[in-house]
Amino acid sequence: MRMKSVVSLLVLLHCCLSGAQVHKDRDGVSVNEIQQVDYEDRESRGKDIQTDKQRAEAALTHSQQTCQPDIHTVLREMSTMMAEQRVELRHTKTELGAMEARLRDSESRLTTSESRLIDSESRLTDSESRLAASERQLTDSESRLTASESQVEELSKMNEAQAVKLNSMETRSNITESHVEVLKRNSQDRKVAFSASLAAPGQGGNTGPFNTGITLVYRHIYSNIGNAYNPTTGIFTAPVRGLYLFRFYMYGEGDSSVPITTALHKNGHHVAVAHAHQATGGTNSSNGVSLLLEVGDVVYMYLWAGNKIYDSEYHHSTFSGHLLFTM
Repeated sequence: MRMKSVVSLLVLLHCCLSGAQVHKDRDGVSVNEIQQVDYEDRESRGKDIQTDKQRAEAALTHSQQTCQPDIHTVLREMSTMMAEQRVELRHTKTELGAMEARLRDSESRLTTSESRLIDSESRLTDSESRLAASERQLTDSESRLTASESQVEELSKMNEAQAVKLNSMETRSNITESHVEVLKRNSQDRKVAFSASLAAPGQGGNTGPFNTGITLVYRHIYSNIGNAYNPTTGIFTAPVRGLYLFRFYMYGEGDSSVPITTALHKNGHHVAVAHAHQATGGTNSSNGVSLLLEVGDVVYMYLWAGNKIYDSEYHHSTFSGHLLFTM
């Protein structure tokens, strides 16, 4: 705004000076013309020329008097405004210096920001590279996870199959255990054995001869596993179906008229015999046989009629039997 005011004052000053020059030019022209007219017709127009001259001088004087104060005023205002402009120029230079300093600081910060931006871009590039590597690792991990899931699924199927097999094996094991229990019970039943001698403890002597045959009762028990032998009746009863082995031994004193004959019977039928006969001294005989017996079959020793057998605390005459195996 102040610059515009200065320009306006300069224009006004120029106008004033131009006006004064114009008036001078006009005044000069008018005098020449008057002199020329006065030369041609000095007498006829003398008064008019004098009058015009006075008017022109008065106008020039008035114009100079009018412009002179305006020029001084304008110059004073211009001087004042130029002083203000110099002050403003100094302020402007100061502000410009501050702005330049701020600009340099801004440029420095811009340079720093650019460096930081370059560093950030470098770190961003590094982060992108690391991200790409992480993505590749993630893809690889996902592939491995998929493979692991497939393996887990396959293992699950295998486990299910093994569980089915295990259940089957458990069932078979339970059946086997049941069979084992049965076998144990059967094994307990299979443990069948006995052995006995004819004379009871503290007794001894001959048994027989009798008019009829009799069942011999072996009263001295060595063993009776399974209690299949009855020491009261002398009869063995088969508890299970199987193959049994029986052995019997007999002893007797020599007698020319009475032989020694015993026989093994099964269910009332003759199976095997042991026989001895001499006139003097002691004599003995033995025999044995394996029999397939059904449950409930009976086996015993039979003394023939007219025969005898001897036993004492030394246990000469014995009867034994045991189960070989079941069938």
